[in-house]
Amino acid sequence: MSSVFRSRSARITLSNLSPGPNSQHAQKRLGRGQGSGRGGTSGRGHKGQKARAGNGKPKAGFEGGQTPITKRFPKKGFVNPNRKVYAPINLDRIQHWIDQGRLQSSPENPITARELLLSGCIHNVHDGIKLLGDNAPFLKTPIHIIPSRASQSAIKAVEAVGGSVFCQYYNPLALRDCVKSREDRISAAPTRRTDILWYTNWRNRGYLSPEAIVKNPKVEERWKELSKQLLSFKDQTFDTKGIKK
Repeated sequence: MSSVFRSRSARITLSNLSPGPNSQHAQKRLGRGQGSGRGGTSGRGHKGQKARAGNGKPKAGFEGGQTPITKRFPKKGFVNPNRKVYAPINLDRIQHWIDQGRLQSSPENPITARELLLSGCIHNVHDGIKLLGDNAPFLKTPIHIIPSRASQSAIKAVEAVGGSVFCQYYNPLALRDCVKSREDRISAAPTRRTDILWYTNWRNRGYLSPEAIVKNPKVEERWKELSKQLLSFKDQTFDTKGIKK
């Protein structure tokens, strides 16, 4: 009669846990006499840079004392702290998204950075959205969009089919609130001279221009006062009679 053996997996407890095979090694003990094999110089050899105290390795880029390559070449250019990187979006891509039913727009509910990001039309908002007019003949549907910037060809193409474009200023916090659909904070107004001139110019379809204040259905009461304040410099006069030449 043959006996039947059944293997039962032992229950794992703290009492029968053990390290895996070859997972632990004895500590390498240096400087414990010549008989240990690592006495005397402790495996470092005689003298030299690698025999000294410390890690014995030079820092990255060290070339033995000669002038490193990072210092042999002159500096060129600069990093502009005010540089902005806009996420480009073309009209043909927007039309393709509309044909698929992934984008919709109306004067009361225009397309913003949030809709473009959530629909997958863009993958990152960066510092804002810039509307470009590439492949403008493919645009057949009237769209209403609020980007950060827009090219002149894109503005003409959108308005030719009955749409509207209003460029709105976003700082990083305001852009994040737009993407997250937060309306509990007041969005920042442009403060730099170049931004003020851009967003108060109707040619750029700036949202603070007098024409945009009248035509934009999403205009806020605060924008009306901002538009007057930012454009007040055009009506200011200076008395130069008392100034000596």
